[in-house]
Amino acid sequence: MPPMQNPPDLRPDLARARVTETRRDGQPTIGMVSLGCPKALVDSERILTRLRAEGYGISPDYSGADAVIVNTCGFLDSAKAESLEAIGEALKENGRVIVTGCLGAEPEYITGTHPKVLAVTGPHQYEQVLDAVHGAVPPSPDPFVDLLPGSGVKLTPRHYSYLKISEGCNHKCKFCIIPDMRGLLTSRPQRAVLREAEKLVEAGVKELLVISQDTSAYGTDWKDRDEKFPILSLARDLGQFGAWVRMHYVYPYPHVRELIPAMAEGLVLPYLDIPFQHAHPETLKRMARPAAAARTLDEIAAWRSDCPDITLRSTFIVGYPGETEDEFQTLLEWMDEAQLDRVGCFKYENVEGARSNALPDHVPEEVKQDRWERFMEKAQAISEAKLESKVGQTLQVLVDEVDEDAATCRTKADAPEIDGNLFIDEGFEHLKPGDMVTVEVDEAGEYDLWGRLV
Repeated sequence: MPPMQNPPDLRPDLARARVTETRRDGQPTIGMVSLGCPKALVDSERILTRLRAEGYGISPDYSGADAVIVNTCGFLDSAKAESLEAIGEALKENGRVIVTGCLGAEPEYITGTHPKVLAVTGPHQYEQVLDAVHGAVPPSPDPFVDLLPGSGVKLTPRHYSYLKISEGCNHKCKFCIIPDMRGLLTSRPQRAVLREAEKLVEAGVKELLVISQDTSAYGTDWKDRDEKFPILSLARDLGQFGAWVRMHYVYPYPHVRELIPAMAEGLVLPYLDIPFQHAHPETLKRMARPAAAARTLDEIAAWRSDCPDITLRSTFIVGYPGETEDEFQTLLEWMDEAQLDRVGCFKYENVEGARSNALPDHVPEEVKQDRWERFMEKAQAISEAKLESKVGQTLQVLVDEVDEDAATCRTKADAPEIDGNLFIDEGFEHLKPGDMVTVEVDEAGEYDLWGRLV
């Protein structure tokens, strides 16, 4: 799934409050710039956790660091450009830079622009990153001072956390190079996932955001497994910890219908993030995606029948090579029928190494822009109508942030950074991030809600 532009709140060099530490005398300190998707953010947290265990301090800015790690994104050409810009910024501000992440799979691409970087490693190559840090800034641990919290170093707020359950992907979508960069599907052992989730909840996490490249395929890479689709038992087991459990990037396989009862029972949030990408069979065929848009509508109807409160979010690509106006119109008509709650849309762009680059009939940029605007106008109208229907409802919300103007919250229908918010602008002064409160919705906008405490 194409990543969003990197939200500032997910960059620890910008969201400084999340990595504040007191530096002891003589302690080596590392800064971190984390770009790209939440999966990369989890990698950054693991790297910093390992470094913190070795006695390194974590610096919230360039000037206070002995070296800076830049965890890059390399999925789209625009993301590559942003990564190169971040590397250049770190070199300018600090001078000692180690590069890792998806773009690190192309070291010559990085060193060709920034030959002064100290080292380049690929995605989830934790040991190589640590070796590079050791070479640039030798560790100097103090076992009596350098104690690591049980939950490790987190770059998200204390009350929610991403939980990565697998790495890589077995799909061969023509527009995607994730399998080339991150390999084929490799699922984490279920006991390790549950142990991490339990520790996070014990540390105060109220929401677990389950992420991978293909969440519904979790465990299907295990040759000797007790169940055909391990994601089903994992979801139920995660639901036993009492936190919100939100499922991201779930392919619409038939067995996804078996997840819905857990949502109806309240074990898992009634929320599915599903990468539909398009709706026309020929476009999906050119993408090398399952061309089952009509059956998908049947699945959506079944999900809603079993769990009427379910929220569906997805992303789509417009302007894919060969997309005709008729194909695009089919997508708009499908949207009218599907009535998805949360929708993102990306204009197609070539990615070096992707097979879609060689497809004929690339769509002109001005046509892509026009289709993107028309698509978003449709999605916005659907979102506005759905949110308007929530006025008068009583909802449970999770408080993310409190400032002098309002408390910014999320409902069960809203994932952090990508979906909408619910704002409480009266009587909120006593609230704090991580609080769960009940509100009555009294106003709706295009993407956000406003409510008052009950």
